[in-house]
Amino acid sequence: MTVPSRRRFVAGSLTAGAAAGLTAAGVAPAAAQDTPASLGDAATVTPGDPRYAELSTRGSNKRFTAHPEAFRLAATTADVVAAVDDAVRAGKRIAVRSGGHCFENVVGDPAVRIVLDLAAMDAVTYDPRRRAFMVEAGARLMDVYRKLYYGWGVTLPGGASATVGLGGHVTGGGYGALSRAFGLAADHLYAVEVVVVDARGHARAVVATRDDQGPLGELWWAHTGGGGGNFGIVTRYWFRSPGAPRGCDEPSRLLPRPPGTVLSGMVYVPREGLDRASFRRLVRNHGLWHERNSDAGSPYAGLFGGLVMYGRPASPDAEPTPAAVSFAHMDGTRPDAERLLRAYAEAVADGVGGSPQISEITAQPWLTATQDLAASQDYEVGRQKIKSAYLRRGWREDQADVLYTYLNSTGHRHDAASVSLQSFGGRVNTVPEHATASTHRDSVLKALFMNTWQDPDADGESVDWLRRLYRDVYGATGGVPVPGRDSDGCYINYPDIDTADARWNTSGVPWHRLYYKDAYPRLQRAKALWDPRDVFRHTLSVRPPHGR
Repeated sequence: MTVPSRRRFVAGSLTAGAAAGLTAAGVAPAAAQDTPASLGDAATVTPGDPRYAELSTRGSNKRFTAHPEAFRLAATTADVVAAVDDAVRAGKRIAVRSGGHCFENVVGDPAVRIVLDLAAMDAVTYDPRRRAFMVEAGARLMDVYRKLYYGWGVTLPGGASATVGLGGHVTGGGYGALSRAFGLAADHLYAVEVVVVDARGHARAVVATRDDQGPLGELWWAHTGGGGGNFGIVTRYWFRSPGAPRGCDEPSRLLPRPPGTVLSGMVYVPREGLDRASFRRLVRNHGLWHERNSDAGSPYAGLFGGLVMYGRPASPDAEPTPAAVSFAHMDGTRPDAERLLRAYAEAVADGVGGSPQISEITAQPWLTATQDLAASQDYEVGRQKIKSAYLRRGWREDQADVLYTYLNSTGHRHDAASVSLQSFGGRVNTVPEHATASTHRDSVLKALFMNTWQDPDADGESVDWLRRLYRDVYGATGGVPVPGRDSDGCYINYPDIDTADARWNTSGVPWHRLYYKDAYPRLQRAKALWDPRDVFRHTLSVRPPHGR
């Protein structure tokens, strides 16, 4: 999930929707399946090719462009195996891209010479042999939702952005508007196909499942939250909920069914009249509500909402903006859904000065509401810096004061800055902490700090502004959300290289504890098993136990 766009909210009405030896140990290559034809000679795009420029800039964060020696376009798992084999044999660094939504410069790293682009691998089918839904790594979230929903009436509890590729989304856990009701996307992962490289430098594809033990079991587990670009290249996923009826071969019963109707509403908080005390009250209200209503058995398990707090535009000629918007989507099939949603909005607005306005409640079919949420957040594009945090409790008053000061300042260069608090918990928190590699299992909110701008000359100022904001919000714990009573670290799908930089992380807590907590040593062991040559690496990748 990312933040709904300020422009979309302001422009819309208040009622708008709202390893070596593994083969010998019995790890066989992936079974052959029906797949698209290889792209053949078209698979390699070099700087002289007219397609190179578009591929170079295919990504959501316009701060970064990729200028590798070549892009390799894959249509099949065999294409990926061949490309990895070629790169390893030639000693060239490789990176992989599916949707192009990485917020750090993994693909554009100058050390990367070969970029594997999986956009053409976008199939979504039902696999009766595995009794699971097969989704290729290049498939984008909204396409996945449409195909699953129209084909079988099911879905995955993944993110809102329409164009996020499944390849990286699931490896980091994946969460969204249905996660409080159904858990993380990775909680429904049954199997994963990964192209790995053994100690001799040979690439091959293996399939690891939830049922496997030993090395294959560890490979499956590592892909339930261990982050992308760490162990190999994911080419295909298979999804079946762990609670699906045993032996059932009816596809419509193997993944969650979304609600038929979604109710939407919002609280619109004007900037005028919202003083520091009222801002504190707004942040406190939202945090306390989530502390009290985030159990899996709560009647609010079907509610997903966010408090989006916007920066004041630096230019006096810029369009007017609210100080904040609290939006919410609620499972409309509950008989008391409208009452619950109204009570939520009233609790957020209670006692807040500045004349907050509570919208009318609207009803939409689930897929329409999902598409509208995606449109609201995918509208804003540009150059970006992003940071994240898990919250076990709402922010304190001193943290709200920091937000108020920064977001109301005008001494900055940005077009759209925001800090959002998004609903978490519910069914997510019923999974044991180490059952998957997604170990943040007792938080009630997830925070997203984002700055977006357009002018390349503003990069330094804009990045620095967000760095200082985040550092000061977490000043009491060394500039980062150290796992403890109030916070629980960071979300690996929103990677932030500053967590590994002693200038911005003065906590003494290493970056990997923020993202993985006590699961990191196990991820390191999986790394040693499946990527013994450390082929797949980047700034925040899992390090070999005794390596770099």
